This record gives sequence, structure tokens and C-alpha cells, in this order.
Amino acid sequence: MGINDYTGGPNADQTGVLVVTTNDVPGYRVERVIGEVFGLTVRSRHLGSQIGAGLKSMIGGELRGLTKTLVETRNQAMERLIEAAKARGGNAVLMMRFDVTEAADVGTEVCAYGTAVVLVPAGA
Repeated sequence: MGINDYTGGPNADQTGVLVVTTNDVPGYRVERVIGEVFGLTVRSRHLGSQIGAGLKSMIGGELRGLTKTLVETRNQAMERLIEAAKARGGNAVLMMRFDVTEAADVGTEVCAYGTAVVLVPAGA
């Protein structure tokens, strides 16, 4: 995986939905607030990555297998967030955040959430 594989989800040109962590977007105004949307996924760690992580933790360093799994999991949660916003008529998600928790010691739950809105150019 290259650096681009570790730097976030798809952009608005690809999805038609702008996702930001801010309250507003310069040059745009919120025409309509749709409400909370989220994308959720739960992933288990496979045996190979658990064994590798255990061995790596003894000598130190990045747990690349777990990093790759978490990146893929966050991206899937983002894709589901974007689909939820689209399904409700939104073209943007404001105040996007991630929540990550352990799910009953069998995996990791990742939730991407935010506020779906309809944005229009500020002059419109």
C-alpha cells in the first residue's frame, strides 16, 4: 500500500458527496439539514494478522497487517456513510467523525458519522 492508500476516503468528484470535518464549507451555505447519517462496519482480525501482531509486538514497530485492516475498515465505513447521505438526498456530510470500538473481543467496530446536508453556492 502506498501513502495514498492511508490518507482518507474517496473525494467528492468520485462520489458526488462532499465529506468534511468542519461545521461549514467556505463559499457554500447549508440550504437544508437532513440529519445524522452513519456508516458502520465490524471486522474481525484473521488468525494470521493476530499471530503476526503478537510477534511484532515483542520486537516493536508498525503492525502493518492491522494498519491495512483498519484503513480498509474505515474506508468501508466512509463508503456506507456516503451512500446513506445520498439515499436521504444529501450532497454533503458536515462534522464527520470516526468512532472505533472493540466488538465483543471478536473484532473492531468502526462507525463514520456526521450530519447530512444539502449545500448550495453562497451566492445562490
